[in-house]
Amino acid sequence: MTYSKPRDEKDVMKLVKEMNIKFIRLWFTDILGQLKSFAIPVEELEVAFSEGMGFDGSSIHGFARIDESDMIARPDPTTFAILPWRPKESPVARMFCDIYEPDGTPYKGDPRYILKTNLEKASKKGYTFYLGPELEFFYFKTDKGTEILDEGGYFDYPLDAAEDLRRDTILALEQMGIKVEYSHHEVAPSQHEIDLRYAEALQMADIVMTYRVVVKEIAKQHGVYATFMPKPLFGENGSGMHTHQSLFKGDKNAFFDPKDKYYLSDIAKSYIAGLLTHIKEITLVLNQWVNSYKRLVPGYEAPVYICWARRNRSALIRVPLYKPGKEKATRIELRSPDPSCNPYLAFACMLNAGLTGVEKKYKLPEPIEKDVYHLDPEERKALGIDNLPGSLIEAIEYAEKSDLLRETLGDHIFTNLIESKKKEWDDYRIRIFPYEIERYLPIL
Repeated sequence: MTYSKPRDEKDVMKLVKEMNIKFIRLWFTDILGQLKSFAIPVEELEVAFSEGMGFDGSSIHGFARIDESDMIARPDPTTFAILPWRPKESPVARMFCDIYEPDGTPYKGDPRYILKTNLEKASKKGYTFYLGPELEFFYFKTDKGTEILDEGGYFDYPLDAAEDLRRDTILALEQMGIKVEYSHHEVAPSQHEIDLRYAEALQMADIVMTYRVVVKEIAKQHGVYATFMPKPLFGENGSGMHTHQSLFKGDKNAFFDPKDKYYLSDIAKSYIAGLLTHIKEITLVLNQWVNSYKRLVPGYEAPVYICWARRNRSALIRVPLYKPGKEKATRIELRSPDPSCNPYLAFACMLNAGLTGVEKKYKLPEPIEKDVYHLDPEERKALGIDNLPGSLIEAIEYAEKSDLLRETLGDHIFTNLIESKKKEWDDYRIRIFPYEIERYLPIL
């Protein structure tokens, strides 16, 4: 099913009529990046565009209190896409929404609004923010356990049991106008990756949300379960979301300098320094679950140590060298985020940390091209290499003290996120796990 991408409300109304669409699903996220959706019949679409659709914000995690719960969801016509897994007759479409207060002001608890406000700051400085995330995920037989589909490893073939799954997922993404660069089996058994073509940040955040839904829906059609849980298997690599990013001024890559030995401009170097300086403060957003910190341990390709490099994949930030000296390809890769983060808030945090480095002209240390995992603590200390937070509570403590994070997220989301994560940590720390019963019960 092919159709041209709509530019405005008139285009959408025309497409809906031409394609005999009966229902529109309106999508948005809570502060944790969980997708929320409700359907409207096509007869309500004109009202949705002109007035928005009302809903109860007090029922959405991190949104409004019960005494100020009325919210308005207004669809963004440029995000219109048909859901390829729904019936072809009388198809169903979706649009992302921006959330408003009843008086028409943008709602400060809407993650999409938070990303937009940070992008506006960048735009005033002449920058466009581009991202290309690599989301890893696992396929399991059900959502009740971690029974794998194959014993394949990185790029393995024909041990890869999910070729058809990935192919159908890519076809569905392409039907929705989402460009894919390539896909492959990842390092861990039953682990996979589909890499997205880079796009402007707001568009990419919408794409990440869509990608996660499409991966799960196509898996469901094949009778299996897909998960973006950061570390579902003990002793195996976890799932990351390595995020390639660059700033452009017009059609010029602001990160590129042909005369620099690393092909990096001063802007790129200060941007990297900004991320390195503020990464501890924003880790709560990039790695927001208790389980996220089971992935961020040495030895499983996830970064633990705060440094940058070119080829070294044990570093937090890498400057890929696939096409050295090529302007469009010059970018940085932040390797700590995981694919279960809220992409709107995560991208906003990356941008603000990097831009703070640019504004304040932070100095970038020399790259570390050694395998940092094999350095002892004294060697790391001598090189000035610090660690990422090692647990959710440690990440909360850094976040709570961060002026940069509060400025990025705004008071509403900052306060609600900290409160939500403290509750999660308390819920986790009081539970008794099988490890404790196996280890301590026989001897104590």
